[in-house]
This record gives sequence, structure tokens and C-alpha cells, in this order.
Amino acid sequence: MAPPTPPAGPTLFLPLLLLLLLATSAAPSAAAPESEEFTEELLLRPLPDRKVLAHFHFRSTAPPAPSVGRHHNLFPKAISQLVKKYHISELELSFTQGRWNYEQWGGFDPMSTSNAKPPGVELWAVFDLPLSEIDATWKNLTHTLSGLFCASINFLESSTAVSAPRWGFKVNEGNLRYGALPREAVCTENLTPWLKLLPCRDKAGIASLLYRPSIYKGYYHSQKLKLRSSQTLGIVLDQTLTVVLQPNTISGKPLYSNHGQLQPSWSMNQLFNRKLSGKCLVSKSSRIFIEVDKGIVDKVNKTGSDLSWNNEFFVLSNGPDRLIKNLNNLEVKSSFIYEYDVSNYSEEKPFDVGITWKLPLIWSCTPSPFHASRFLMGSGNERGSIALSLMSTNLHKKTFSGPNDSIKAVIFQIVPWYVKVYYHSLEILIDGKRKTVSEVVEKIHVTSSEDKLSPGTLEMLLKFPCSMQSATLTLDFDKGFLHIDEYPPDANQGFDIPSALVSFPEFNSARNYPEIDSLLGSPLLENFQEDSVVKSYTEVLLVPLTTPDFSMPYNVITFTCTVLALYFGSLLNALRRRIGEEERELKKITTRRGLIPLVLAKLWGQKVDPVETGSSSESTGSKKLLFKVVFVAVAAVLFHYFSNSS
Repeated sequence: MAPPTPPAGPTLFLPLLLLLLLATSAAPSAAAPESEEFTEELLLRPLPDRKVLAHFHFRSTAPPAPSVGRHHNLFPKAISQLVKKYHISELELSFTQGRWNYEQWGGFDPMSTSNAKPPGVELWAVFDLPLSEIDATWKNLTHTLSGLFCASINFLESSTAVSAPRWGFKVNEGNLRYGALPREAVCTENLTPWLKLLPCRDKAGIASLLYRPSIYKGYYHSQKLKLRSSQTLGIVLDQTLTVVLQPNTISGKPLYSNHGQLQPSWSMNQLFNRKLSGKCLVSKSSRIFIEVDKGIVDKVNKTGSDLSWNNEFFVLSNGPDRLIKNLNNLEVKSSFIYEYDVSNYSEEKPFDVGITWKLPLIWSCTPSPFHASRFLMGSGNERGSIALSLMSTNLHKKTFSGPNDSIKAVIFQIVPWYVKVYYHSLEILIDGKRKTVSEVVEKIHVTSSEDKLSPGTLEMLLKFPCSMQSATLTLDFDKGFLHIDEYPPDANQGFDIPSALVSFPEFNSARNYPEIDSLLGSPLLENFQEDSVVKSYTEVLLVPLTTPDFSMPYNVITFTCTVLALYFGSLLNALRRRIGEEERELKKITTRRGLIPLVLAKLWGQKVDPVETGSSSESTGSKKLLFKVVFVAVAAVLFHYFSNSS
């Protein structure tokens, strides 16, 4: 008899239960925010002074922490841990070599506003913490960044190098800290850990163009790391590298000149010594842009020709995938951008784009409303003055046309404690005429420095008439004295005062790209569209302070040790020497030395008395010993006399 068959109900129930569990577990993941993303972009722009601007932009995004936990696929884990441990809302760290030329390279565009940084290291951070915990957190953050990027950022832990600006640098609620190291050198040791934060590093994608000899021989080099964190958006990390390079003019391509201006043709292979072999495989988008400045656009429009990739003035080596027109607040058409999609290329078909000039062309970039420069006045090691000069570029006349209109400027300045500034000595000259402080200064906030504790901070909101052509602000200061342990190894070079920041809140450098779809837009162009106040950094000031003669202690120690060694050495030698043993040694020496004269005397038939020879040597040895004792005694008396007299 056959066994009974099992019922089909339980057998079908188990697969249905499993599918139900999988569906319920997948439902929260479908509602979760997007996963991590990475994009890479490069912007190339010819400059009026025969140079080329290259701006690398990499963005890594991570959704809020509850959706992914502690595991990351693309986003750098070190940055995620940094944000969570120190409760950072915003952070920006820049390493810069050289100074941005606001006259030649532009001062009224997003590139100069956001990516032109002061020389050295600049760090600022906004914390989501109580005010009482911010200083301790800042100290730990500087040590962490110092080890992460192989730099001397830990010197910013001291209260003498950090300030807490209120509104001059960035409007905040007291949770912002700012620090700068103007003398910090930038090298490949800082670039290597910066590249390690990228998913493909410099092995693939646009980052593979970062050939070290080409990057560091440029006129300007600035690598920046900026992150933003929030509970809703997660973490957004922007890594940018801005370099200004000189194309190789010694090539087979012709050069054109007009009034002494050369316009060399260039390509990516000539600038970076390599071609692009496709994109980074994990990147969502990989694009290269070639931007043509407004000055070139105006020249082409005057001739009546179309601004295509092959026009009367220049030709691009490859046809672009898209042409993007840019609009800003001052002009109708400010620049054109040619876009290339790197995903269409590979190792078998590498990508290389360049520009070849057909006719001579001279243009200029849009400057900032005022050209700011700073210098020192006075002489000597006791006191001096800091002067800030603002020269009008007449740009504001296109926006403000009324005779009673005014233009505002915000000045932010940090002064070390050993430069004791007298803020009440502020003098303002407008077009050579002295003005009272109340006529120009609308708002001011001063944080006085404390010796060896905190630097001084100056924040001023100024209002100038639109007809002004030049303005000069001066502040007097006294030079302080440092302890010998507080001087750096190169103290004779001088001490640096960080760059001052001059911003113009009424001018916005944001751009508008009406033809870009928001769903297919790029992070680089999105940053260009953000509202950003026009600002510029001044020069770093080198202040000479009273420096002691560091060689004098060395000379004194060396001379004193030499005298003491001679004195005590001779004295101990004279006191510990045994005369009896010396006499016996002298007799032995005399006896040994007397063998030869004795043999010679016998050969010649002469008589020699060895006793007399020994007695004469003994008397000579005793005289030498007596002379040494007298010499040591005289040296001791002289040393005692001179030491008491001094």
C-alpha cells in the first residue's frame, strides 16, 4: 500500500512567506535616499596674459548616516568619521602656492571668488556644538587634519593663531573658527593624501592628468577641500584643484603677436604631458569644459561671426558635445562654454582637446569693483603703519549711476599679538582728502589682542561714494618683543601677517545657465550658479621684528668652555702627576737615549759620564714642572680677576 502524499498547503506557504519577507525588507530601501555618488569635471580657460587656467572639480556625496550606517562605497571614510566626531557643519581647507592675479585673471567671476585663496594654509570650520566646547574641538580638529594631509596645521591649535569672526568673514552665531598659516609650503606631500580621498585616485579618470612636474611648475596652485553636512542632505565633499599654467610656446604650431602679446596654441597633452584615457568607472558623470571669456565673446560678436568651435579667431581640435551660454548680473552674454563628455572615450580612443589661434586677439577679464592692495609704512624695529589701498576699476558705474549712490565694502583682518595695533589711529583718505571715521565706517567690530594669548581681529563695514577713485586706510602699530624660545628658526626673515579679506556685499558673481537641465547639470556649474559675494584677498605682509643675536650665546658658551677646559685640564694634570715616577721614567729615557752616545764614545775612544747626563735631565724636568705650576696659578688668578671685574 502506498504511503499517503503530504498536503500541498504547507509546501506552497513557505515560498510565499519568503517572498513576503523580501518585499517588506525592500520597501524601506526603496524609500531611502539615493546612494553615494561621485562626479569629476575639468574646466580649461585661456587667460589674457598668454596663460591657461585649469580647474579640477571632484564631488563625492553621501546620504544621511542612518541610511548607510558606517559603511561607504565611494565616499572617503576618513572624512565621514571627521564630520561625525567633531560635529562639523561646514569646513574649508586650502593649500595655496602663489597669489591670484586679480587684474589679469579676473576678479568678478565665481572662479576668483570661490577658488582664489591666500598663500599658505587657510582653514575655517563651523561647528554644531555648544560654544563652550568649540575651542577644544577646534584643537583636536587641527591635529587630525595635520596628520591626514601631512601639513603643519597643528600650529593653528594655539589660541594665538585662531580667531572667531562674527560677520566680517562669514555671518555666524559664534560657532565659526578661522586660522591661517601664510608661510606653510605646499608640495606633493599634501597632494598625495588629497588624491587618496578620490575613488580612483590618480590612476583613472580626470585625476590621471595630474602630472606632478606640470602641476607644480605653474604660476598659481591651490588645492581645496570643502564639505557641508546636514541631517537631510548628508555630506557633500567638494575637492578642487586650481592651477595657472604657461603653455609650451616652443612647438611646431605658429605663434601670433599683436602689440607684444603672444597667444600660444595649446592642448591637454601639452599642458599635462598626457592624454585622457576615459573616465573613472565609478563616476556618475565625467565632463571637460573649455570656457571662452567675455572679452573674446565681444570681439567675435563685433566681427559678426558665429561663436562656434571653428570661427574666425580660433578653432578647437574636437567638436564639442554641447555649447552652453552664460548670463550674469551685469552683462547679457558673459562667456561661452564648450562641453565634452569623457565617457565617449577610452584607452583605444584617448581624448585630447586644445585650441589653435587663427588671428591675434587681446582681451581683458572682468575685474572686481575695487583693486585692493596692502603695504607697510615706516622704518625701524619699534613702530610702523599698515596701509590698505582701494583703487576703483569703474565697474560699479554700470550698476550704480546716481550721484548719491554708494558702494559698500567689508574688511576682515587678523593681526598677530606681537603686532600691537592702535585701532583708534584709523585714518581714511578718499581721493587724497581726509575723512572722519563716522563718514565712512558704518559698522565696526574690534577684538583686541592679548599678549601670547590671542590675535587681534578687525571687521569693518565701509561705505564709499560711487564717484570715488581711490581710498587709503592706515593703522599705526608697535612691534612687540618675543621670548627667545618663541622665535622661529628663520626669525631674521621676518614675521608674516595673514592676508586681509575685502568683500563687496552688493555685488554677486553668480552665473546663470538657462540652457542647462537641472536633472543633467554638473556640480561645477551648479557652484557657479550659487550666490557668492565678490571678494578678494590682499598680499601677505612681512614685518621685521627686533631679533636677538642668536650666535652670541653660542660664542660665549664656546669661549667659556674652552677656557675652563684649559684651566682645569692643566690644574688636574699638575696635581695628579707623581714626581718620583716621572724621575724614574726620565732616568730610563736618559739611559736608553745614552746608549748610542756611549757606543759612539767607545768607538772614538772618548769617555762619557752617564750620571751627569741624568742629573742634567732631572734638573730640566723639574724646571718644566715648576713652570707649569706657575703658569696654572697665573691663569687661575687672571681668570678670577676678570670674572669678578665683569
